[in-house]
Amino acid sequence: MANKLKIIPLGGMGEIGKNMTVFEYGNDMIVVDCGISFPDDDMPGIDVVIPDMTYLRENRAKFKGFMITHGHEDHIGALPYALKEFDVPVYGTAFTIALIEHKLEEARVNNKKLTVVTPGETVELGCFKVEFIKTGHSIAGAVALAINTPIGTVIHTGDFKVDFTPIDGEPIDIIRFAHYGARGVLALMSDSTNIESPGHTQSEREIGKTFEYYFDVAEGRIIVASFASNVYRIQQVADVAINHGRVVCFQGRSMEQVVQIAMRLGYLKIPPESIVKVDQLKRYRDDQICVITTGSQGEPMSGLFRMATATHRLNIGKGDTVIISASAIPGNEVGVSRVINQLYQKGAQVIYNRMADVHVSGHACREELRLMMELTKPKFFIPVHGEYRHLMMHGKLAEEMGVPPENTFIADCGDVIELTQRGGKKAGTVTSGAVMVDGIGDIDDVVLKDRKTLSQDGLVVAVLTLDSETGRMLAAPEIVSRGFVYMRDSEELIADIKALLVKETRKFEGADRSDYASIKAGVKNSLKSFLKNRTKRTPMIMPIIIEI
Repeated sequence: MANKLKIIPLGGMGEIGKNMTVFEYGNDMIVVDCGISFPDDDMPGIDVVIPDMTYLRENRAKFKGFMITHGHEDHIGALPYALKEFDVPVYGTAFTIALIEHKLEEARVNNKKLTVVTPGETVELGCFKVEFIKTGHSIAGAVALAINTPIGTVIHTGDFKVDFTPIDGEPIDIIRFAHYGARGVLALMSDSTNIESPGHTQSEREIGKTFEYYFDVAEGRIIVASFASNVYRIQQVADVAINHGRVVCFQGRSMEQVVQIAMRLGYLKIPPESIVKVDQLKRYRDDQICVITTGSQGEPMSGLFRMATATHRLNIGKGDTVIISASAIPGNEVGVSRVINQLYQKGAQVIYNRMADVHVSGHACREELRLMMELTKPKFFIPVHGEYRHLMMHGKLAEEMGVPPENTFIADCGDVIELTQRGGKKAGTVTSGAVMVDGIGDIDDVVLKDRKTLSQDGLVVAVLTLDSETGRMLAAPEIVSRGFVYMRDSEELIADIKALLVKETRKFEGADRSDYASIKAGVKNSLKSFLKNRTKRTPMIMPIIIEI
């Protein structure tokens, strides 16, 4: 056992989001990233989805700490839940740690060990020595990890792209990857998100030309919607706005919070006199105003959505130019399309990704992924951060680059990949999956199933009034329907339901209170079968017994 390295993804395999990977050797264990994913349409009422952390609980004594690659929600969003249970240190770059601090404050998780690491620095936890390597991404402070273990080095790229002209002037540290490649890399774990896209990802600087053009031709206000975490994009927009004589107004709670953090840490450099509050905008002409807001994904509570629906102090109208500087995340297309249509209805000019180069990806395209393999020359390859087709395609690319097929592992969440200096294999599985969280707490499958039933087929409440001594029905049953049928238009169906309930209840005449559970079960089963045959629907059925 002592010479085996276990790599166990608990999230981020076969899915976009929920990234979390365990590295275990002997009695030492570290975890890379701790992210969330957002609920699908078939998860009504769910706020976020986090990885199942059962394996961490089972190995609590080995657990040494979290290594965080960057500050996006799919990499840090589950930390408030994890750190309520595990008192371990968290390591990340300055901007990443600042975002984590803010999340923990909001969740009222206090007194945790958060350590800022600079690229090039090494952290030692148990037998692991982890070097943080500068990369490029759509957020400041992104790093890859060189995880040095007793049997070799594993390179985990995190989310990355190769941008030689980044806004911060600090490109990806190609030399460091080549250094490890020359020494010998045991395994490469590489971001698979953009494997389907050929060529290279554009530099962030490229879209600056597009912003220049639209700021030149716009005669009214300009509203730019972007991800709050993309401080490089925010810096570009602010620079162009100021050069065109416009003040900058930030809108959206997360946008304002991230801007404050980024300016405090020096990642954003905007003259304070150029930043104004929304209630100060009336002092300026429309052609002197630029608003940078959240809402690029059509989120219902975001700044852009509220502006488009006239529920914001700053409402969009004729003469305004709106630039949506992001591409729709899969699943958000409908929401984004709805907001664009609403903006057009208000008379605004809308510029979005299909019309102009107003967004570039933060993920490496195929040739950059090829470059990463050539630099690191890994013995084993494990594609991460992607849906199953992305992982498969990335595995094929590794084969093209000379990695033997038997040395590539296409993993599912929970798979245990065991590596030695001689070989590797999948060695079983551990508990994994999704934990659904709403405002109350963890939600299990039974609750979610009930919510789906309510959303699809509605609810029928049957109120039975019984004699407390004889169990005899004292009044006609009362039926309440919510989301099932409109009662005024379904009088015949309601009458038949009542007749069925009378017949079913008579079977239990003479019963005492101890039989009420049987009465409810009998009513529920009979009514369920009746409604399924009659309406082809299966609403949730709730019998209520009133004693007199």
